[in-house]
Amino acid sequence: MFLIELFKTLILGIVEGITEWLPVSSTGHMILVEEFIKLNYSDAFKEMFFVVIQLGAIMAVVILFFHKLNPFSPKKTRKEKIDTVNIWIKVVVGVVPAAVLGLLFDDWLNEHLYNYQTVAIMLIFYGILFIIVENMNKGRDGSIKSFKDLSYKTAFLIGMFQVLALIPGTSRSGATIIGAIILGTSRYIAAEYSFFLSIPVMFGASALKLYKFGFDFSSEEFIILIFGMVVAFFVSIISIKFLLSYIKNNDFKAFGWYRIILGVIVLSYFLIFT
Repeated sequence: MFLIELFKTLILGIVEGITEWLPVSSTGHMILVEEFIKLNYSDAFKEMFFVVIQLGAIMAVVILFFHKLNPFSPKKTRKEKIDTVNIWIKVVVGVVPAAVLGLLFDDWLNEHLYNYQTVAIMLIFYGILFIIVENMNKGRDGSIKSFKDLSYKTAFLIGMFQVLALIPGTSRSGATIIGAIILGTSRYIAAEYSFFLSIPVMFGASALKLYKFGFDFSSEEFIILIFGMVVAFFVSIISIKFLLSYIKNNDFKAFGWYRIILGVIVLSYFLIFT
C-alpha cells in the first residue's frame, strides 16, 4: 500500500536528516536501514532516491546560512561581499577532488562497496580515528578560527579528505571534519566548511543520479521522492543547529564511540543472521 511506502519514506527522511550532518555517515545509515525497511520500488529508483533525498538536507544549509553565503546581499558592505566570494572560491577548490573522482568511479563504487561489510568497517575505522585525533588535539581548538584564516591550499587538502567519503560508511562530514581538524582548523570552522562543501557536492551527485535514472518517474515515485526530501529538510534544520551548539563545548569523541559500537553491532548482526 502507498501509505506504507510513505511511512517507510518518513523514517528514511528522518535518518537522512539526522545523519547527513552528524559525522556518522548518512549513506551508511541509509544502506543499513534499507536492509530492514525496503522500499517497494525498482533498484534503479532506490539507488537514485538514496542520493537525491539529500537535496532536502542540503536546502537546510542553504536556508540557515543564506545570508553568510549570499555575496549579493544589500546588507553587506563591499568588503563583506568580497569575503563571501572568497568563501565560495574556497568551497569550489575543496570540491574539485571529490567531484572528479566521484564522476570517474561512481559506477564502480556502487557495484563493489555499497554493502554492509564496507559500511561497518568504515564506521569502526573512522570512529577510532576520531578518538585518536581528538586525544591528540586535547585542549586545543586549532589556529584557523575563521574563513579568512583558511588558505586555498588548506581548503584543497580538506577536499582531498572528502574524497575518502566516496566509500560508504566513511561520512562526508566526518572525513572533512577530521581532515580540517588535523590541518589546524577549529571544530566550528571544520563543521561549517563541511556544511558548505556539501552544497555543490550533493547538487552534483543528485544531478548525476537523476540523469542516469532518466527523470522517468511514476506519479507515486515522484511523491515518495519529494516527501523524503521535505522530511530530510526539516530534520536537517534541527540537526545542524544541534551540532553547531554541541561543538561549542564538546569534542567529537562521542561520535567516534557511537560509530565503533554501531559498526560492531552491524558486523555481528549480519554474521549471525545472514
